Amino acid sequence: MRAQPTTEFLNSIQALGSGFAGDVGIAIRDVDEGWTVAFNADTPMPQQSVSKLWVAITVMDAVDRGTLSLNETVTVRRSDLTVFHQPIRALIGPDGYTTTLHEILEMAMTRSDNTANDVLLRRVGGPAAIRRMLADKGIARVRFGPGEPRLQANTAGLEWRDSWAGGAGFLQARAALSYEARAKALKRYLADPEDGATASGIADGLALLAQGRLLSPMSTANLLGLMRRSKTGPLRLRSGLPAGWSLAHKTGTGQDLNSWSTGYNDVGLVAAPNGHRYAVAVLIASTRQPIPARMRLMGNVMRALVRAVG
Repeated sequence: MRAQPTTEFLNSIQALGSGFAGDVGIAIRDVDEGWTVAFNADTPMPQQSVSKLWVAITVMDAVDRGTLSLNETVTVRRSDLTVFHQPIRALIGPDGYTTTLHEILEMAMTRSDNTANDVLLRRVGGPAAIRRMLADKGIARVRFGPGEPRLQANTAGLEWRDSWAGGAGFLQARAALSYEARAKALKRYLADPEDGATASGIADGLALLAQGRLLSPMSTANLLGLMRRSKTGPLRLRSGLPAGWSLAHKTGTGQDLNSWSTGYNDVGLVAAPNGHRYAVAVLIASTRQPIPARMRLMGNVMRALVRAVG
């Protein structure tokens, strides 16, 4: 294993980033040697559901401190529903859905359930608690937004209403907006994303997690296990990894406006067959490229890594 990245690897990542038709940030951090290969990695970009990672770390930190137990029961009601992807919705009956925080965490991290994530967010103390964790743990260049419903409403140029729980009211209100109004709001969001983070900041945070500097060994192992079982984005970063390599990751996907897509992301910890680890963040802030092209970029970043260190 090389102690420093090769010039070929540096050039390949630069070529992938500059050759993609969109605003992209890429960072690859060698967890064990410390070097970083990057392209446009210091520009804040929308995280979208990547931010669920920071909620999960805050939850596990509370478990480590003894202020929260994953065996705690919680009842999720229809009034708790948020927007977009929320598989838990199908489980909520007239009296709600009672389960454990452990299952809620699993749904948030493996299925990127927005309602599950907001349940966890409220339980640990809201956005302010996540921001404290980021500051206390030394995770820099990462912002945390106002929570899923308000973030998505703000991104569309609306103010969230509690009566929109479930998402239908929000979707109707958004559909009533003109293209010009939505485009203006989306440009404003991209210029200064409330949930913005740099690719290098995320990669550094992932490296801290892998090094055991954020959580106890048990909580680190539990969280990475959830990230390895993630069902989202199977054709993003994972598409470029050969047999024997593993990925513990979190995806993020933002709003579209016609052919304009925002916040298409995948970040994670990659392990080579020999156990050597790399923190990877690929953030596509804005593009008009179709989904297969975005997936191909992410897969190509992984293929470049494998070629360079394999």
